[in-house]
Amino acid sequence: MTFHGWTDAVLDFYEGLEIDNSKAYWQAHRAMYDEHVRGPMEALLAELTDEFGEAKIFRPNRDVRFSADKSPYKTAIGATLRSGGYVQVSADGLAAASGMYVFAADQLARYRRAVALDLPGEALAGIVADVRAAGLTITASGALATAPRGYPKDHPRIELLRLKGLVTWKQWPVEPWLSTAAAKDQVVAVLRASVPLTQWLDRHVGPSEIERTFGR
Repeated sequence: MTFHGWTDAVLDFYEGLEIDNSKAYWQAHRAMYDEHVRGPMEALLAELTDEFGEAKIFRPNRDVRFSADKSPYKTAIGATLRSGGYVQVSADGLAAASGMYVFAADQLARYRRAVALDLPGEALAGIVADVRAAGLTITASGALATAPRGYPKDHPRIELLRLKGLVTWKQWPVEPWLSTAAAKDQVVAVLRASVPLTQWLDRHVGPSEIERTFGR
């Protein structure tokens, strides 16, 4: 199946789900989801696999066990790629990202040590500057309000030391090109621009020995 983008049906589906987030709505519109939401995502991921690794689409159901919000369904479809990439579509448009959204405890310790050292730390700072110059945002699951314990508040890379994860992020509002193959070009551009950052993370942080993290 060739990727041709997402039609307005994906917007109609998620706008409706935001209004009526219920099992009844989901069941009534399941065919629309399969054909116009999940179908194009599967086609896109199949075309990205050779360059960015195997992909996995997140299940549409929310985990509400520990949430005050008991809405049963997610209002976006998201998927990860083995290289650390992430793709998301919702009524707000398209988004792409890459990296490690949240560090496990052992990853966080390795990340901070590397950022604090001159050679790897300065290399990462340069990568982050290049990513931002390319129009991407640097973000994470969260950040400390101050310096981590054991690190000076005036460290030259304090912004990076405070992060609890590290990902690139780019979001586009709904535009006519979303319903064309050009949507793939936008995603690929983000993933390729993020390669130096994911390579740095692979080299200095690596997989967690205690738990899996976003994108890994």
